[in-house]
Amino acid sequence: MSLQDILFRSFSRQTAPLSAVSQGSPPIAPNQTIAQTATMPQQQSNIVRNTATVHPYNVDTRMAVSTRQAAAAAALYSQQSIGQNMYYPPQYATPKQSSVLSSSFPVHPDVRFKRLPFYDILADLIKPSTLVPQTTQRMQEQPFYFHLTPQQATDIASSRDIRPGVKCDYIKQVQLRFCLLETTCEQEDCFPPQVIVKVNNKLCPLPNPIPTNKPGVEPKRPPRPVNITQMVKLSPTVANQITVSWAADYGRGYAMTVALVQKLTSGDLIQRLQKKGAKHADHTRALIKEKLSDDGDCEIATTILRVSLMCPLGKMRMTTPCRPQTCGHLQCFDASLFLQMNERKPTWNCPVCDKPALYDNLVIDGYFQEVLISPQLPSDCNEIQLMKDGSWSTPPTEKVSVKAETTIASIALDDTIEIIEDNIEIVSTQNSTASSSTDKVDEPKKEVVDLTLSDSDDDEPLAKRRPPPKPDSTMKVNGES
Repeated sequence: MSLQDILFRSFSRQTAPLSAVSQGSPPIAPNQTIAQTATMPQQQSNIVRNTATVHPYNVDTRMAVSTRQAAAAAALYSQQSIGQNMYYPPQYATPKQSSVLSSSFPVHPDVRFKRLPFYDILADLIKPSTLVPQTTQRMQEQPFYFHLTPQQATDIASSRDIRPGVKCDYIKQVQLRFCLLETTCEQEDCFPPQVIVKVNNKLCPLPNPIPTNKPGVEPKRPPRPVNITQMVKLSPTVANQITVSWAADYGRGYAMTVALVQKLTSGDLIQRLQKKGAKHADHTRALIKEKLSDDGDCEIATTILRVSLMCPLGKMRMTTPCRPQTCGHLQCFDASLFLQMNERKPTWNCPVCDKPALYDNLVIDGYFQEVLISPQLPSDCNEIQLMKDGSWSTPPTEKVSVKAETTIASIALDDTIEIIEDNIEIVSTQNSTASSSTDKVDEPKKEVVDLTLSDSDDDEPLAKRRPPPKPDSTMKVNGES
């Protein structure tokens, strides 16, 4: 048998059931072979045919098309069922919600938070992320997640301050911050309106709002970071969730970030300021000469400037004189007192001119540092004078000369004092003649009322008050009698 006959027979056996179905033949039983089916109609006429009479090119095309459609449907069903797992419910297409800000703001904007002097950033746990409203409702909610590395979890746990008498706190902290969604400059802390923060499904305490008297204005919270270390799971295998709820403000957006920071003290900042070095004294001398230089347009010329050595904050003599580079005045303040004040309540304003005085702009003044350690400065001197040539001197002490002789000489020793009563005095001179003195006694004498007396007499009733003394009841007292 040739190869062509073998291929023809095999193809005939495969296409025989399709031909039988298309021609209206009865269905094939499960235990009936194809060969038996092909020979069944010929057994009635006792004519046995060994092969089927169906030509391979005479297959019904309608059945082939239906077969291809069934195969395509099966393939489509198998593709839809590939993405579904027995552990997950089937996914249905949901109508797309209208996002308010998701299309106009990036997820991770290029927002720069203003640096906090008392905190050093060690790592960013959540990069600055936009609070994106997902619906058109007033209140919005958005979750955020972060993990700690094994080293970070160990560092936080081991940095807990457990000294007696000290508030139990962590030196290395997980810090949460909010700000406005602005990329033009560094942003200060700013909380969204009606913000509520939950860390691992626990309500996080936020700074108390500052009350306001303006009607219709929501009180704002102080611009401070939030320490969430106490509510963070210190485990590298468990994720931490932060849920932020806020009232959408369609006029402006907000961003948040979470960072691992190390807390510093005012003593640490003083050491860093001293390591940076003091500004040279020649710079201050040049500034003094510039301020005291003669101005042709001004008729009044200033020749001396007086500067206090007392700190305007503590009213004590300065130990570390400093001032911001952005200020134009020569008056300094004590750096340690200024940093301690901002450690408790950060304002970062100059105590002299009330302008912003950031930590990065503070410098120690070398000129006033030399003045404070100079042996020419008396210990009780708290003020100096600045000259036109840049030198300094102590102000002259004002001598108050009290001359007892002058006060005694003002009253002549030969004066005669006549005492009328306890509260009336008449002074007369001895140079007058006796006749004139007697005439003066007869004349009505002027009364001098001493206002330094107590008011006890005024409180007495009118009936009990003593009448004024008579001029005749005088008693002359002089040196001769």
